Amino acid sequence: MSSVDAAITVIGAGLAGSEAALAAARLGVRVRLFEMRPRRMTPAHRTGNFAELVCSTSLGGEGEMQAKGLLQAELRSVGGAIVGAADSSRVPAGNALAVDRDEFSARVTRAVREHPLIEVVEGEVEAVPDGISVIATGPLTSDALASDVARLTGSERLSFYDAAAPVIAAESINMDVAWRAGRYDQSADYINCPFTKEEYLHFVGALEQARSHTPHDWEKLEFFEGCMPIEEIARRGVDTPRFGPMSPKGLDDPRTGRWPYAVAQLRQEDKEGRMWSLVGFQTGLKWGDQKAAVNLIPGLENAEIVRYGVMHRNTYLNAPEVLDSTLGLRADPQKFVAGVLAGTEGYLESAATGWLAGTNAARLALGLPPLTPPAESMLGGLVRYLASANPKGFQPMNVNWALVPEVPVPEGRRKLGKREKRPVMFKRGLNAFMTWAGEEAGLTVTPPAVPEAEALATD
Repeated sequence: MSSVDAAITVIGAGLAGSEAALAAARLGVRVRLFEMRPRRMTPAHRTGNFAELVCSTSLGGEGEMQAKGLLQAELRSVGGAIVGAADSSRVPAGNALAVDRDEFSARVTRAVREHPLIEVVEGEVEAVPDGISVIATGPLTSDALASDVARLTGSERLSFYDAAAPVIAAESINMDVAWRAGRYDQSADYINCPFTKEEYLHFVGALEQARSHTPHDWEKLEFFEGCMPIEEIARRGVDTPRFGPMSPKGLDDPRTGRWPYAVAQLRQEDKEGRMWSLVGFQTGLKWGDQKAAVNLIPGLENAEIVRYGVMHRNTYLNAPEVLDSTLGLRADPQKFVAGVLAGTEGYLESAATGWLAGTNAARLALGLPPLTPPAESMLGGLVRYLASANPKGFQPMNVNWALVPEVPVPEGRRKLGKREKRPVMFKRGLNAFMTWAGEEAGLTVTPPAVPEAEALATD
């Protein structure tokens, strides 16, 4: 089949769907991309733009010490659209790839709408269409489509809750109390709000008593550990936040020269630095209680919340039961699934699985077999995990170094430290991915520039 005649359908224009559509179009395959927004909005989205970020604005840490850094490099090497848009709209965030959310989604939307091989169809899809398709409808898949996907796969649909952090107006932050710094003298890209012991205990007590979102009877309240609401963290023990998102380690208060008892950090949301989000403070608190809790943070006594934290349902498949490592459905190899619906967690992971699903759908439309990246690559490790994990109690997965094979320990050594083995794993994985992409997948590959890892960068 010629590329002129080949066509696929992509459902959903989030990070995964947008990446899938652009990856397929890059191979010369025509794409019909369905997106229900803005005709039908979701509880979490606020615009009709594609690839809108509804939680954090970070696509993870960069460099050779980071698992996400390897996945970013893999996607850069094959011209991934999402990481490319992120690179072009980045804001300062230390050793992380963070973006201006509006500029980022605008770039992705423009790339999709202006591509001559992509037809955008606005409206809800209630059933999986015939033919070759990529289902990338994300964490808020409509009930009708989710039911049809469940019917197609013969698998139960699972739901859990995800939460976004409040965003604060910069001018309302009291910089006489807060200060800018990075941990252990890294670049000063964060605003830090210090707590005394008494202030911290008062704050945690308020979180424990605050009113949270109450699920309906048909909703099962299950939190993904990587995006746990701050109030749930506080309810696990009075010191749990202080050893998690409120850790003061590596942050010397300039007024005392010592680490505070606890710290709340804010990360820049936009290029101009007018908005800052509370790092690790995803929340499902009712808005009145949320504002009261934020105002208990030293330096945020008069904080103006420009966007409240929200909680919303995530929907995903039990991937090990229904997916191959190509991201094709075992029940129907013409159907591919990407993003959160496929059992991933994280913006970058959604984009990466979107790229693979779109590439494989295009290959199938061209009469070529779908492929799986090598096990040494981060994307290969992720999709192999999705296809082979224990299906009992399966939950979405972020990329991490445990997904790829360990490096051999030299003779005479008992083990290798992280700083020794992670750069080796990074180079091995990137080289394996680029070789696979160029020689087996037949794609154009460009070795990416890799940002230098800061001295204390870890996953």
